[in-house]
Amino acid sequence: MPRLHAQPYNIAARGFYFDSAEEFEAKAKTCVSDHGEPVEEFEIQFIDGEEIDCALARAWGLFQSNVHQYLTAVDRWVGHQKRRFIVAVGECGYDFDPHKNDPDLFDVDLYEVDSLKELAERFVDEGLFGDIPDRFACYIDYHAIGRDLACDYSMIEIAGDHYAYRCG
Repeated sequence: MPRLHAQPYNIAARGFYFDSAEEFEAKAKTCVSDHGEPVEEFEIQFIDGEEIDCALARAWGLFQSNVHQYLTAVDRWVGHQKRRFIVAVGECGYDFDPHKNDPDLFDVDLYEVDSLKELAERFVDEGLFGDIPDRFACYIDYHAIGRDLACDYSMIEIAGDHYAYRCG
C-alpha cells in the first residue's frame, strides 16, 4: 500500500501521513490549524510505495475527492490494469470514472518491448506481415518497419519497464 501525505491548504496547519482511506478520514476529522480551526481541504501527495503505484497516482491526478478510489484501485487492480490505466488516462487522455469504468475496457494496445524495432520483429514473427520465407527473412529492415510503426505507436517507461502503445 502506498504512503500518502495530506498537506493542508491552510498554511497554519500541519499535514499528516496515511496509508488507507479510513486513516485519512480519521486524521482529516481531527486536523486543525494552529488557531484551532478545522482544516477542510488537503493536497494529496504520493510519498512512498511501488513505482507502478506512483505512476498510477500521477495518471490518476490525486485529489482529496478521489483518494479513496485511488487506494481501492491500488489494492484491487493487478499490474496490467494499472499499466493500461496509466497509458489510457495519463498518455492518451481518456476520461475515467472509477465508479463506472473498468481499465480493461480502454481501447489501448500495449506491448512490453524495449524499442519499436523490437515491436517490428515481434509483428513479423507473429505473421502480421504475412508468411515470409526463411530465405528472405534476413533482408527485412526492422529499423525501417519500426520507424513506420512510430506513426501509430509511442514508447513509455512504467516502473522501469518499456512499452510500446497505441491508443484506439
